[in-house]
Amino acid sequence: MQTKAVLKIVGAFIAFMIGSGFATGQEILQFFSSFGYMSYGVLAVFLVGFLVVSRILLVTGFEHRERPFDHFKYYCGERLGTFYAWLVPVTLMLIISVMISAAGTTMNEFFGLHRMIGTTIMALAVVSAYLIGFQKLIRLVSSIGPVIIAFALLVGMLTVMKDFGGFSDMVMTEGALAQKQPTSSWGFSAILYLSLCLFTASTYYSALGRSAHSKREAQLGADIGSVIFILAIGIMNTAILLNAKEIITIEIPTLYLARNLSEALAGAFSVILILGMFSSCATMMWSACSRFFVHHHKRNQIFAVAVGIVTWFLGQFSFSNLIAVFYPFVGYAGLVYIGCVLWRTLK
Repeated sequence: MQTKAVLKIVGAFIAFMIGSGFATGQEILQFFSSFGYMSYGVLAVFLVGFLVVSRILLVTGFEHRERPFDHFKYYCGERLGTFYAWLVPVTLMLIISVMISAAGTTMNEFFGLHRMIGTTIMALAVVSAYLIGFQKLIRLVSSIGPVIIAFALLVGMLTVMKDFGGFSDMVMTEGALAQKQPTSSWGFSAILYLSLCLFTASTYYSALGRSAHSKREAQLGADIGSVIFILAIGIMNTAILLNAKEIITIEIPTLYLARNLSEALAGAFSVILILGMFSSCATMMWSACSRFFVHHHKRNQIFAVAVGIVTWFLGQFSFSNLIAVFYPFVGYAGLVYIGCVLWRTLK
């Protein structure tokens, strides 16, 4: 087992998860912070589920690396597996459009670029990344992931240290925060977010597991990546709660937190945010398009360009509204799939 190989898997693992919703703080605000103090209960439930299921996906991918493997049919059977195999690309396209929208909003808010120019730049970058191939994509995004997590942790920790005394005021903002809840139950919010994350990641994580050199590499990549990702959620959730009164109406909470610390830090973080959106968007683009026209390279490339155009068009809508509509839908769609993964593993 090589440390460098494990770190490469960790970086690529994280890159998928830190898309527009996480990097901007909107996912954390809606699925975690909206429950106030109980957001830590959401985090605890999510921690257990994410550690277990992400390891299963990577290890199973590694164990089937030497033969054709359809993970949807493996976990869910022929009929349901076929349904999910076609549903996932559609849901990923919806999420890609959310990330493109977020990129346009970020470039507009901080750099003053017209929002349509920002969404166009992101769409072109994502399609170009898909066309270079999976292994080159892994090398590219695995180097971006740790940088983004490091910046998110830095902004979160500095905010917590600066505003720690604000915990006593949190009760006053719980009513406003509740308006952002995707469901009335904090426990179900954790399950919904788990489903959202791992249902959409399943194709990519299976392929990532197949790229490992040993089962131990796949296990460590999943475990370390999970812990780092969840640690980042916990810190950012705390930072958002401490500034909930101001953040509740803001499209990009993390950029607001960075600006409160330093304008220069906010400038650097805005670039990091865009890289995070790109890394996650590019990996989702691969998962969405790699199943179509597998044996016709030219047609597959044309299809990817068509997906880029459709997601660019959807990306013209409001970022926070797209998250509020699309993300819970994807979470509900993946609940049965996550159940199938656990049931097949227990059997």
